[in-house]
Amino acid sequence: MAGAQEQQEQREAPGAAGAAAGGDDVGLQRFAVALRRTLGEVNRVVHGFAADQRLHPTDVQALSFVLDHDGPVTPGLLRTHLGLTSGAVTACLDRLEKAGHIRRTRESADRRVVHVEYAAGAMAVARDHFRPLAEATEKARARFDDDELATVLRFLEALNTELADLRVPRR
Repeated sequence: MAGAQEQQEQREAPGAAGAAAGGDDVGLQRFAVALRRTLGEVNRVVHGFAADQRLHPTDVQALSFVLDHDGPVTPGLLRTHLGLTSGAVTACLDRLEKAGHIRRTRESADRRVVHVEYAAGAMAVARDHFRPLAEATEKARARFDDDELATVLRFLEALNTELADLRVPRR
């Protein structure tokens, strides 16, 4: 029975086994647990925003891509990024446009090309909802010095590069 209780305590305090074994365990298992927990917490906030705005979580992923992407975003680029069909991307953009989060414009040189842009007023709505996430991030950042933060940022950028190279099956 003590073994089961110990396992439960380790599940409730991820990384506890590594900390007990010396505190410097930075193995893959500890990273995996920490990343899953981070993704779960961020997804909880994202799903809350989606529910508040009557959107799908995928719609919020599309919004994030539009916000963070360097250069113009097209429906085709979104389709590739999200791994969705053309019809699913159109439905996503229709919901986002109806909710006032994005606007679609035609390229002036080639009217067949559609660009997706974040709507001006939508940024304030998102900022208000995600403010607690930004505040939590700032509190966590304050616990580290600039060199440590540079290392964390370098790791996250490298991980994102590796993940972007993965082939995700199309839906």
